[in-house]
Amino acid sequence: MSKRVGIIGAGVSGLAAIRCCLEEGLEPTCFERSNDVGGLWKFSDHTEEGRASIYQSVFTNSSKEMMCFPDFPYPDDYPNYMHHSKLQEYIKTFAQKKDLLRYMQFETLVSSIKKCTSFLVTGQWVVVTEKDGKQESTIFDAVMICSGHHVYPNLPTDSFPGLDRFRGNYLHSWDYKNPEAFKGKRVLVIGLGNSGSDIAVELSRLATQVIISTRSGSWVMSRVWDDGYPWDMVSLRKEPVFNGELPSRILCGLVSIKPSVKEFTETSAVFEDGTVFEAIDSVIFATGYDYSYPFLDETIIKSRNNEVTLFKGIFPPLMEKPTLAVIGLVQSLGAAIPTADLQARWAAKVFANSCTLPTMNEMMDDIDEKMGKKLKWFGQSQTLQTDYITYMDELGSFIGAKPNIPWLFLTDPRLALEVYFGPCSPYQFRLMGPGKWDGARNAILTQWNRTVKPTRTTVVSEAQQPHPFYNLLKMLSFPLLLLAATLTFY
Repeated sequence: MSKRVGIIGAGVSGLAAIRCCLEEGLEPTCFERSNDVGGLWKFSDHTEEGRASIYQSVFTNSSKEMMCFPDFPYPDDYPNYMHHSKLQEYIKTFAQKKDLLRYMQFETLVSSIKKCTSFLVTGQWVVVTEKDGKQESTIFDAVMICSGHHVYPNLPTDSFPGLDRFRGNYLHSWDYKNPEAFKGKRVLVIGLGNSGSDIAVELSRLATQVIISTRSGSWVMSRVWDDGYPWDMVSLRKEPVFNGELPSRILCGLVSIKPSVKEFTETSAVFEDGTVFEAIDSVIFATGYDYSYPFLDETIIKSRNNEVTLFKGIFPPLMEKPTLAVIGLVQSLGAAIPTADLQARWAAKVFANSCTLPTMNEMMDDIDEKMGKKLKWFGQSQTLQTDYITYMDELGSFIGAKPNIPWLFLTDPRLALEVYFGPCSPYQFRLMGPGKWDGARNAILTQWNRTVKPTRTTVVSEAQQPHPFYNLLKMLSFPLLLLAATLTFY
């Protein structure tokens, strides 16, 4: 008899989880509190408690070739960076084409997930759900939590002295939908992430004055790179903030940048440098989100010092049985969809007993090492951040899906060159090993064609495909020249 897997959430992580369970012969049931798939990308013009929320103008920060399900490329004519409505269209099409909808129970709230009394032997869980005012308990052999990390706003009011006496209104970016209510207003945006910069730029078209307060600053990049290609297809790493308009808005005086807020008064904000923003109408906190799984014992996820303690950001290391996985919590510096797909593939294989996890001590040692690296590269943060390519290679290695580059150079040199020097596109992780997709090779070799297709709306000369190896040489040339100059003078 097939093992039953309970899946919480029908966003991109939940869809990946259903499909991967089916690939391993498992029997999934997905619970979704809303009436459709999409999760974060299912836009609503109002906020709902316990659900992710986006604003009307949201576009993706990853290009389409880098953020697809690995065996389901976007249509050629889709833009490289999509409005949320276009991405939601793709997500719904994926669910329909892969016949995933029949495994879903919509408008169903998961209120509790607890270990069965026989957990030490069976590893089973009791999942309590609510629908139409009625509760139901179901026993599952394993559980995948796919409810995301954009649900519970982090509103750090205690960190801003005087905010309690501020007469204007304040809100979190989770509550922001469009700029209309801020027309003619003086607005302070706290936070220089993607949401903060997007909202500030949008507000600057209608508001009287917009200021961004940032604690440490950030690199702000355009989505477009050399020759008009998407940035994340020709660069080695994705940076945290993408906004091509923000620099020009700053240069035109429509948006100003200030350091951290020292304190609020009744009508103004005093910054750390002593300057003051007077007569503020509204403050928008773009300060990220907290992790919370109210249906689950918190100590399972945060098993040590109130820190999120998960092996590879997926498995609780102290569980007696490895029958619970968290999918989509890790924020790698890359796209969420291929990351969630690879996480779910690994988890499904563990549940099906075709993969085994390291010992508890080995997992805890790995967690300690990763936490040290995270602190070094990303600073003090509760976010589970990691490098995209390194992380994907790690996950791929666990299930035998990491591309074997030497073998490819021997057997398929053309493909090997594209895989090694080209973008780390999702198709690479369905190229070989378990879960192999027969169309992966062609998808990799034609990814640049799909990239340029939506931009070819007029007759022009043939577009030059980027040469990643040449770009790498350009990047290395500066330090080499600097070294040569140093040796010359010394």
